[in-house]
Amino acid sequence: MQPFATVSGSAAPLLAGNIDTDVIMPKQFLKGIDRQGLDRGVFFDLRFLPSGEPNPAFILNQPAWNEAAFLVVGTNFGCGSSREHAVWGLKQVGIRALIGTRFAGIFYDNCQRNGVLAIELDDAQLKRIAGVISVAETARISVNLPEQSIELADGSVIPFEIDQLRKQSLLLGLDAIGTTLQRAEQIRSFEARHLAENPWLA
Repeated sequence: MQPFATVSGSAAPLLAGNIDTDVIMPKQFLKGIDRQGLDRGVFFDLRFLPSGEPNPAFILNQPAWNEAAFLVVGTNFGCGSSREHAVWGLKQVGIRALIGTRFAGIFYDNCQRNGVLAIELDDAQLKRIAGVISVAETARISVNLPEQSIELADGSVIPFEIDQLRKQSLLLGLDAIGTTLQRAEQIRSFEARHLAENPWLA
């Protein structure tokens, strides 16, 4: 996975509550046998008109936000089914972090496992960020994971909390397997000792 340290870019407001994984990645894009092409499916019914043309009203189709690195989202973002494709697709369109007040549990874990930082703030903090980034001229922010802070275009800084294990994994670009392999020597030592104590297992 791509490590996350300090990332700067535009942040797009998508503040409706309860945006589920079927909105993020509609079911017709789940048919492939690999992860290729999921960028096309992200928010498909919002991004495109019935004609197939981009919907100019959708935030990610507007010039200030069409290359957004961050989404500022409403409560319970990622609810619904557990499809990991939703996070894979968000990564493919360049989303490095999501900023909200509360994420659906499985979706939150899927973000962590795939290198997308999910930041949970209180309502006042989120409202502050949304007010600034909803204006094209001040849509750019910087997210500093080592310092656990978000710097807005007006110079203000908003701190955030994150579980330290999640933080380390993101900083190092490690998924669950990579995190486990950091303890490979301990695992091998345990296996050798366990087999020595229980030779019948061999």
